[in-house]
Amino acid sequence: MFESIGFPELLVIGAVAVLLFGTKKLPELGKGIGEGIKNFKSAIKGEPEKTQEIEKV
Repeated sequence: MFESIGFPELLVIGAVAVLLFGTKKLPELGKGIGEGIKNFKSAIKGEPEKTQEIEKV
């Protein structure tokens, strides 16, 4: 299915992403997608969620 996607096609996809979201939003978008995938995988495996405690100083 993805055998025909090469470097030129990835460049076009990247250019479209920059045009749609802008350069400032891309890191936030990538972080959000990464966290979503990580949460989805942990939910599938049935692992308990790890919570982070915020220390008040």
